Amino acid sequence: MKGGRKNLKRAAEDEKFNLQDGQTIMQVLSLRGSNLIEVMDGQGDKSLALFPAKFQKSMWIRRGSFVVVDISGKEKALESGSKVACLVSQVLFYEQVRPLQKSPEWPEIFKSTHLEDSNGSLRGQTSQQEENELESSDEEGLPPIEVNTNRIKPVELLSDAESDSGSDRDS
Repeated sequence: MKGGRKNLKRAAEDEKFNLQDGQTIMQVLSLRGSNLIEVMDGQGDKSLALFPAKFQKSMWIRRGSFVVVDISGKEKALESGSKVACLVSQVLFYEQVRPLQKSPEWPEIFKSTHLEDSNGSLRGQTSQQEENELESSDEEGLPPIEVNTNRIKPVELLSDAESDSGSDRDS
């Protein structure tokens, strides 16, 4: 393993994290491909960020993940006409996000978002209204489930009662 990737993993395991000058926390909105991701900052502004190649095969992100982005050259990049305005400097995992949510550095817009821990189970608070909407919209407007005619039905094995009655007919 290369030294750079080892240091990346070691830095990712640190639960203590402090934002430096020119860095901000952003939420991943979509993955655009070619190491580009669409992110949203604390004010609700969307922009494109570059996910560096050094993170490939060592850290993965998905929609809703939180990342630390270096925005020091954002204005200069936008003035020059570049669509990519930021650079991802660190991926935040569940263990790092939990303490940050309680700190004043955490943006207000992200306080109502749901988190997924390392096991993939959903964490977060859901309001009663959201739960009621989910329950009521489960079967409204959906057609009844039909049998898939493209599958071959498995051969049914004859039970003992059917096999006995079949032997009686033969004699």
